[in-house]
Amino acid sequence: MTKNIIITGTSRGIGFELTKQLSDAGHQVLALSRKTGSLKALNLKGVHVMEFDLVRQDDLKMVGNFVQSNWGQVDVLIHNAGALCNKPFMDTTTEDFLTVYQTNVFGVASLTQEVVPFMSSSGHVVVLSSMGGVQGSAKFPGLSAYSSSKGAVITLVELLAEEFKTTGPSFNALALGAVQTEMLEAAFPSYQASVTADEMATFVADFALTGQQLFNGKLIPVSKSTP
Repeated sequence: MTKNIIITGTSRGIGFELTKQLSDAGHQVLALSRKTGSLKALNLKGVHVMEFDLVRQDDLKMVGNFVQSNWGQVDVLIHNAGALCNKPFMDTTTEDFLTVYQTNVFGVASLTQEVVPFMSSSGHVVVLSSMGGVQGSAKFPGLSAYSSSKGAVITLVELLAEEFKTTGPSFNALALGAVQTEMLEAAFPSYQASVTADEMATFVADFALTGQQLFNGKLIPVSKSTP
């Protein structure tokens, strides 16, 4: 069955691979990203590529207008876009924290508010968080803004699942371990992850389409390493 799926952060990495895989599977995808050239060049079937920034209110309204005019309903919303700041805590400014939280927390909340009215009880909102945001997991110096934002959005998912538990949609968070993406290379240039963006996208795509049948308000660690 064809699904209407919205994905953020689709210009590269997991979001890029997710868009390709879901298009190949025959789904309709609204691919949101600040940079659109790489996806537009592929001219994927069923994919509408929209230049989009989570922090711009006009862009959020564009998403709602697109859904209302073209789909009428959204089945899956995948929050994949992320902002990273890697610097010592004592050098991390309030502006640094705000920049990261604007995308990783506030943007997730704002886009969810825009899209949820178009989702049914069987809909699924999936937030890609990080093992760095999980209490008790390994933490790394320099990621105070990033990892704390990922912890915040995990709690947001739990709260939204409770708030919408009688009407839907379902809300779940995937705490990803290391995946070989451009963001990982920026944070840890010498580190080589054992999981590729394409491999992780395969898991995320399947979970986004079916995970709500068994999970709601849950944090699922997706990592080969232990905390």
